[in-house]
Amino acid sequence: MNVWFYEDQTPDLRIGLRVGRVVHHERSPYQEILVADTDQWGRMLALDNVIQTNETTEFVYHEMMAHVALFAHPNPERVLVVGGGDGGVIREVVKHPTVRQAVLAEIDEKVIEAARRWLPSISSGLDDPRTRIDVGDGIDHVARSPDTYDVIIVDSTDPVGPAVGLFSEEFYRSAFRALRDGGLFVAQTESPFYNADLIRRVQQALRNVFPWSGMYWGVVPEYPGGFWTMSIGSRGGDPRRVPAGRYAERRFETFATRYYAPDVHAAAFVLPPFVLELLPDGAPQRREAYVERFLPGAGEEAGEEAGGSGEGEESGGPGGPAR
Repeated sequence: MNVWFYEDQTPDLRIGLRVGRVVHHERSPYQEILVADTDQWGRMLALDNVIQTNETTEFVYHEMMAHVALFAHPNPERVLVVGGGDGGVIREVVKHPTVRQAVLAEIDEKVIEAARRWLPSISSGLDDPRTRIDVGDGIDHVARSPDTYDVIIVDSTDPVGPAVGLFSEEFYRSAFRALRDGGLFVAQTESPFYNADLIRRVQQALRNVFPWSGMYWGVVPEYPGGFWTMSIGSRGGDPRRVPAGRYAERRFETFATRYYAPDVHAAAFVLPPFVLELLPDGAPQRREAYVERFLPGAGEEAGEEAGGSGEGEESGGPGGPAR
């Protein structure tokens, strides 16, 4: 059998996968849903002919979307995931013993149904007793939830159609209001190779809203370019720094992550120069990278003046089509 699935990742770039079997295919009120078995990545979910996730490499994206913010937060009890109807981010969220409620706000119920039936290894967290599913507009859900969540994660499609509003400063201000003191906001923000203008706009908007904003990244093979960014805003402290004892307190050794780890948490915030250029002037990562490059030693002196890191205080540190 020589059947191929093709995704046009940009107008000039296409990726292809050999398909062994089409498992499920339907059109919901919002999009075309395809579940297929591929030779390379196993079972795959595509929406409107664009790869969303697959059984083989999904762990990178879902772990990095969830654990960076949740470990950066001192006590995440209520977590909202906007989009992400496949359930992968929710699966990672409910690994945290501090989480008392994980809410999924997904506009397309048919995606949830398909994931539950055909992608059980990814969607398993949807059946956790702490999970609540709100089928509807995620933007509306955030707007009517002031001072509610400790962490908000936006696992959205690309900025087309209904998802456009999820990349706006207006939405980020709404998310800021929905967060409790010390809360964190995370959103997938595409590839720096192919979506640089979008990342610039998002980073400037987050800088306008949050006391601390920045970006980290992970390697996601099924997405354009493989180099995938997550933008983050904090109402509290610097999310790059996680107290050393937090991983033991939450029994991180039981999480069975395959990509996320304490050292990866710190390293993910180290951005190559071409990516740092997408951050606005004054953004902490860009400012500190400039100091490190052009004013060597100044960062260490500033740290000493601030009192140093303290024994056992932090592990890691500063290092500087629809999805």
